[in-house]
Amino acid sequence: MAEDLDELLDEVESKFCRPKSVSPGPLERPPGRSSTVTCSRNSADPETEDYDYGEDYDEDDDDDDHDLRSTKILLKADDDLDGLINEIFEEPCFDKKPVKLKPKSSNHTSVRTSIQVLGKRCSPVYVGGSSAPCGIGTNTSQRTCDQLRCTACDFRVLSFDDYKWDKSCDYLFFRNNMPEFNKLKAKMTKRKGIRAYACQCSWRDVEELTDLRTDQQLRWVCGKHNE
Repeated sequence: MAEDLDELLDEVESKFCRPKSVSPGPLERPPGRSSTVTCSRNSADPETEDYDYGEDYDEDDDDDDHDLRSTKILLKADDDLDGLINEIFEEPCFDKKPVKLKPKSSNHTSVRTSIQVLGKRCSPVYVGGSSAPCGIGTNTSQRTCDQLRCTACDFRVLSFDDYKWDKSCDYLFFRNNMPEFNKLKAKMTKRKGIRAYACQCSWRDVEELTDLRTDQQLRWVCGKHNE
């Protein structure tokens, strides 16, 4: 690597940093002179006529122009050399991957979708008689939940307005006959204002609005409401 860099520096230095020799050429006639002179100032021929440059001509002007051109060449060579060195030592960043930013709108969309999927739930959960309205129960809107589900038997809780369960009902009866109303009706009696609730493992007759948190034996919870 060091040998390659030395060779590159030598090549750049020989190309840009060594000014070329300027061969003498014919001098142009200054304005205002009628005679034509084709000889060089440095000519060694004694017979050659010396040119009169006038009072305003300064021999140092040519040297200043030459120095200015040489300075510009050296500055350009330094810039080119710095650029080549930077290209050699610059490390490629192939392993860096662009960071992808997620738009904020996608987060809001996912939140709204989750809310729609989960739906709304009662809090607290109420049960009540046949005269109690059904809907989403809250502390300010005491409605009976019609989307009850039992966490013990993992079965939906059914309700029947103006009916009550017979005292002879047992676990096997509901286990074998839920949720067919025609079979369940065999052990139901008409009773106005009462609502009969049942799943596969539990049953209740309810007439007044009741918060399910007051009945520790029931494992009924609100499923979800699509409203």
